[in-house]
Amino acid sequence: MAELALGIDLGGTKIAGALVTREGTVVAEVRAPTRPEEGVEPVIGRMADCIRALQAQAGAGHRIVGIGIGAAGSTDHVRGVVIMGSNLRWVNVPLRDRLLAHLGDAWTGPISVAKDTNAAVLGELLYGAGRGAHTILYVTVGTGIGGGLVLEGRLYHGVSGGAADLGHLIVETDGPLCGCGKRGCVEALASGPAIARQAREQLAAGRPSILADRPADTLTAVDVVEAAQRGDALAREIITLAGQRLGMVLAWCVDVVNPERIIIGGGVAAAGDLLFEPVRQTVAVRALPSNVEAVRIVPAGLGANSGEIGAAALVWAGAA
Repeated sequence: MAELALGIDLGGTKIAGALVTREGTVVAEVRAPTRPEEGVEPVIGRMADCIRALQAQAGAGHRIVGIGIGAAGSTDHVRGVVIMGSNLRWVNVPLRDRLLAHLGDAWTGPISVAKDTNAAVLGELLYGAGRGAHTILYVTVGTGIGGGLVLEGRLYHGVSGGAADLGHLIVETDGPLCGCGKRGCVEALASGPAIARQAREQLAAGRPSILADRPADTLTAVDVVEAAQRGDALAREIITLAGQRLGMVLAWCVDVVNPERIIIGGGVAAAGDLLFEPVRQTVAVRALPSNVEAVRIVPAGLGANSGEIGAAALVWAGAA
């Protein structure tokens, strides 16, 4: 009987689930809206519905060996609790226990819960850009900036589950206010919303750009990235600055962790070399030469199903 892992990527907008083979192949998938404004129990109920749907798709010829969940927010992976999920509007939610209650007799096996970036780094280790490496820092640059860390082939959670939460390292002491309450965090300076905000500020100051044709209140980081790829000088300046700020943080990580590989994913990574080159150049200048020589900074290797594949990797890696 063929074995499968069931991976659930729980985000603030959608719940994405998939059945994944040990080799990382997706054989079935489901989607549902998260709708966190409805409260905790309805969201967990929709997760349970996704799991039942995937169980039905697995059929009699397959055995689901475990469920892995990558949740947006900080987690206690031992107890299966989402400690803080701002996009989910969750605080100290016992996700594993509540999900088991919703599933009842439909599932009695293991459930692994981890923050989504920890799931992502495992996915990259097993199936993506981290294959063959033993010490990996994964960074996502999107709505926020977060990270996951593999040390000597094993996922590293940290004492309180907060390892590699590098979005809140400070790069400008008098910088803009971050959602965490501090000022000058790299998330407040190089995330998708920060890139869009900087573009709006520069346009309001009269800087010329092809972005000036867009209504300011609809401008997103995707627009800035696309304009940069079309050669717009202002957009390229903003993406370059984001790369330099991210590179400052990654240079610290290179000297503290000494990783073999830094993998960058998330929506802003779609800028490609426009982002990666200033990151690499800044790391090369700010980190110790021997550590720079040892590390490769590369884009994430998994595609549209990366969240679910990473969650399934929690099962295959035995990370519960």
